[in-house]
Amino acid sequence: MSSNRPVLFVACVLAAAALMALAPLVLPSFYVRVGQLMIYSAGLAVAWAILGGFAGYASFGHAAFIGIGAFSAGLVEERLAGLPPPLLLAVGLVVGGLSCAVLSAMVAYPILRLRGTFFSIAMLGVCHVAAELNNNIDFFQGSLGLNFPTIVPASWDPAIFFYELYLVAGVIVFLVAWAIRRSKFGAGLLSIREDEDTARMLGVPTERYKRQALVISAVLTGLLGVLYGHSLGYITTDSVYRDDTNLNLIVYSLLGGMGTLFGPVIGAFMLVFIIQVVLARLLDFHLFATGLLLVILVLAAPGGVLGVVRSWKQRRRAAAPAPAE
Repeated sequence: MSSNRPVLFVACVLAAAALMALAPLVLPSFYVRVGQLMIYSAGLAVAWAILGGFAGYASFGHAAFIGIGAFSAGLVEERLAGLPPPLLLAVGLVVGGLSCAVLSAMVAYPILRLRGTFFSIAMLGVCHVAAELNNNIDFFQGSLGLNFPTIVPASWDPAIFFYELYLVAGVIVFLVAWAIRRSKFGAGLLSIREDEDTARMLGVPTERYKRQALVISAVLTGLLGVLYGHSLGYITTDSVYRDDTNLNLIVYSLLGGMGTLFGPVIGAFMLVFIIQVVLARLLDFHLFATGLLLVILVLAAPGGVLGVVRSWKQRRRAAAPAPAE
């Protein structure tokens, strides 16, 4: 890769983000809120993919980090409500990120000794245990609910403000994942996904890489959880520790292309649009639709949208006539 290509890639990402930042100026308020959810979901999907896509350790419990990030930030911000809003948000992000880092580091050693379905189910167990503790320990206020101090400037529409905030966070998460993907660390994660035992024999520090991937993925997810808590304004255990979120994070990557950088973004945008716009009048139907879509994907397009595009390009190249000598 030439030295200019990374700079060009980052410039293209920032240019695309700048265009997306202008969208609320022309979109109706409903679509601004749909855009919020699309960008938030894409950020979560990319954060999940650092562990589930790159390393091949598919977590069924990443909603735990959304809840931990949101509640830990909310509890601290509630006690520091007199601070200026930008400083209050910064404190919340630091506290939420650190809380997720500590929890993920604590569970990483025992839980990453499991593989495949056992790891996935164990992560689901972590999410449910965290939710039950949050709901039953009075200090966390999970059953009563937690109010977030407002951080929206008086001159801003809240929907547009959080759209832009999610966009900034989403770009940061995407660029972090991109930097990991093209690094030695990222190459190590991909080798773990392909064959962990062989990777270990070739000198890849598999245990350390897996722990680092889990912590980074958890911290990024927790930071997005803090923003999500602020955008809701009031959260309970049920609003952040959601099993449908755990399922959707997997579907986003499967829909777009598991193990790719752009796949989770494509999958998140497509699924959110389908649920919020196409099935807008059938919201109770969306869990069934998500499960049905997952089954169809596994059977018909295991490589996701990007896999279908890649196969189509390969068929076109194979069918192209050979150049005349």
